[in-house]
Amino acid sequence: MAASGEMRDLCAAWRALAGGHEGEGWKTIPVTVHAPCMVLAGRHLPGDEEAVLVGFRNVRTVPDSHLPQGRGFRVFQLPVDPTGGDRVWMALARSASGSPELFAMMAEDLVRLLEDGTVQDEAGLLHRLVFRIRAWQDFMERHGQGVLLPEAELGLFGELVLVDRMMASGTPEWNVIDAWQGPLDGLQDFVLSSGAIEVKTTLSSGEFPAIISSLEQLDDSLRQPLFLAAVRLGLDATGMTLPAMAHTIRVKLRDHQAAADMFEARLVQAGLLQVTAEYYSRRFVRESVVLLPVREGFPRLMRRNVHPAIRKARYEIDLDLAGAPDIGLSRALELLGAI
Repeated sequence: MAASGEMRDLCAAWRALAGGHEGEGWKTIPVTVHAPCMVLAGRHLPGDEEAVLVGFRNVRTVPDSHLPQGRGFRVFQLPVDPTGGDRVWMALARSASGSPELFAMMAEDLVRLLEDGTVQDEAGLLHRLVFRIRAWQDFMERHGQGVLLPEAELGLFGELVLVDRMMASGTPEWNVIDAWQGPLDGLQDFVLSSGAIEVKTTLSSGEFPAIISSLEQLDDSLRQPLFLAAVRLGLDATGMTLPAMAHTIRVKLRDHQAAADMFEARLVQAGLLQVTAEYYSRRFVRESVVLLPVREGFPRLMRRNVHPAIRKARYEIDLDLAGAPDIGLSRALELLGAI
């Protein structure tokens, strides 16, 4: 994996600080960041694990109970300013069992966030930082080494197609991103008011196989109205990679900071990291998007139509044979109260 400039700088600083396991305390090197806060690359003895320290002048003390903790890292507030000043410092440190490569990816992402420059208020910047760390917490609990498998890559592209088209249909940007629950392993991919949209994506041209993951996923007694979005993609050299599709939406959210922050967090939670963009070479083109209402007569398994002895089920439907009408995305959004 080719390292970016930020990651090379952090790793170089950590290498320069490495060594020595006697005593206790911080060894640090300043990291140049165009932000109102101060950033240090550090190591803490006696463990000598890598860390990123962020110092704020104008924020109150943050209780440790409000700081996220995840696999492979810990977050805590320093009791004293390691530079001898009067800043409030938050440390993000790799745990002894944490992957150095994944921690470096996380640290780079957070440094990029601090360099973003769109938020100059320190309290706002701290809020964004903690929010993004929570997204990484979710990511590390769900994903492996930072690159999505082809099936997950395809599914996420399909969800991004819906994000893009929902905004184009007139649904407010924040409402779309807030409704997007797929990266959180929600029962359905989009939850709007009392209803929902589940997205299924295929590259198949002769049929539309859709894996239904549970007896609850297509149960409209739990959420109503309920729709199934069937996104058919093709592969073509003129198409978009998954990171390119994400960037297209990122550009459209530039004037909507809260939605943009939520979108970046959702991408991390889904397992799409900017530092692994080069690993996604497939280029997708959108061939069709069909919105099917899930209601009486739709082929599905639910608790109310299977034997009580069946506790769980995962099954496949050919959506081309479902016999449900395509009502279109705009009409579905109207019925959901989204536009």
